[in-house]
Amino acid sequence: MYFRCGLILLYKNLCSPIRKTTNPVWGSLSRSMVLSQQRRIPEFNSFVARTNTCGELCSSHIGQEVTLCGWIQYRRQNIFLVLRDFQGLVQAVIPQDESAASVKKILCEAPVESVVQVSGTVISRPPGQENPKMPTGKIEIQVKTAKLLNSCKKLPFEIKDFVKKTEALRLQYRYLDLRSFQMQYNLRLRSQMVMRMREYLCNLHGFVDIETPTLFKKTPGGAKEFVVPSREPGKFYSLPQSPQQFKQLLMVGGLDRYFQVARCYRDEGSRPDRQPEFTQVLRYINLSVIDLDLEVLPVFLKANQNWNSPVAKSIIEEQKMELIRLLEIHGEEVVLLTAGEHKKTCSLLGKLRLECADLLEAKGVVLRDPALFSFLWVVDFPLFLPKEENPGELESAHHPFTAPHPSDIDLLYTEPEKVRSQHYDLVLNGSEIGGGSIRIHDAKLQSYILATILKEDVKLLSHLLQALDYGAPPHGGIALGLDRLICLVTGAASIRDVIAFPKSFRGHDLMSNAPDYIPPEELKPYHIHVFGPTDSEAEKSSLTQSPHSES
Repeated sequence: MYFRCGLILLYKNLCSPIRKTTNPVWGSLSRSMVLSQQRRIPEFNSFVARTNTCGELCSSHIGQEVTLCGWIQYRRQNIFLVLRDFQGLVQAVIPQDESAASVKKILCEAPVESVVQVSGTVISRPPGQENPKMPTGKIEIQVKTAKLLNSCKKLPFEIKDFVKKTEALRLQYRYLDLRSFQMQYNLRLRSQMVMRMREYLCNLHGFVDIETPTLFKKTPGGAKEFVVPSREPGKFYSLPQSPQQFKQLLMVGGLDRYFQVARCYRDEGSRPDRQPEFTQVLRYINLSVIDLDLEVLPVFLKANQNWNSPVAKSIIEEQKMELIRLLEIHGEEVVLLTAGEHKKTCSLLGKLRLECADLLEAKGVVLRDPALFSFLWVVDFPLFLPKEENPGELESAHHPFTAPHPSDIDLLYTEPEKVRSQHYDLVLNGSEIGGGSIRIHDAKLQSYILATILKEDVKLLSHLLQALDYGAPPHGGIALGLDRLICLVTGAASIRDVIAFPKSFRGHDLMSNAPDYIPPEELKPYHIHVFGPTDSEAEKSSLTQSPHSES
């Protein structure tokens, strides 16, 4: 299957050095952009005061006069000072003689995290004082001049990775939290991975990077969307939960292979693993035939022969013996059973299995190797599910544009609840990192599903239905959740640790206090009048918000 093979190749490409492409993808282009194989220290122009970065200095620089700029990481005995910039750390020796009293005063009195500029000579550290744990540990700077560029006031927390800080405090002072080694590592790795993806898709496979609009209109089905007011009375934009329709319109437009690193917006409320705004890596291609025969490996939880359980009373002896045989139960093992509606019981057992793994690993039993990346495809989803509020009606399991399985087309008109979809999810180490589908490219089929099965107003999608009527090719794709993928690669505890400026659990920006109020006079051009909550609603809201709800 194209997507599976492509993603495996992409993963391998991310883990290997970037190769320079010998030929551009499009022969008519006079130049092609390639990435350097080695990390290159950026060149500085005449407006930059420093001659070098802190982390690049080594033994080959000994004897050179250098000028460095950076933050004071820490000071030791007013003799040594460690300077930090984006490239790394370097130790500087504070002059102790009377002639350099002004230099010593600046460097000894400047608070930690102040920004300073120092000039001096690169020298070898005395024998026995080298620091092998530090890339610049063989050298130090004998400071001659110093300038305080900006002093730092008392910090709300120490900028050290081992110092524990509440997440709310980290988000409130995010610009300080970003200075930490871990956040610097996470964001730089994220940048490198995105660049590798672009290199792989554009230079090696001819994908076209296209930006799609952020201001659009409401899309039926799927997640709840944020709305944006316009100056026309009663009319609003919607922020796209994903560029769903634009993907298909680009396929109709003949852009054979399209991708985008897209910002997406979903008003899904408070969820620990979600953000109201997030990033997806989208890939869509024209297709003639696609093979959905992916390998899905079953997972069994082994169990115990002692049937002391209320559920066990409902199981006859023959069924017990069959379970023992199927699960290959031996000795004192534990079996976890549940009874009820199939979907709910499966979901419950899945969560229970993960909880058991967490408990065992907390006791020192190694079950999941964090260094191992295990991918899994999930397929054969139902096309429709009963609505929770009205089980007699159906809603899309994925979204209303997903194509039905070719073998189940006839069931659409007789038993639509039994139709399988051409939808697939990609799971990495137990977390969903991507999902996609083959799209409906036939206008009549799309119209029938929207109007007859889903009871949606087809007028909302008249532009898409019209486009499908103009020779739309078969097409499909996948969207990878970039934030979650980076989170798994870095081993971060939360996706908020791989996003530069994330929102809190409740969707708030604790640094800028957004969302915030807008004066009534500024709302007038948008024909909006805000009604405040009643006293009872305000009281109920205050009771449901705990003091730690933002962390």
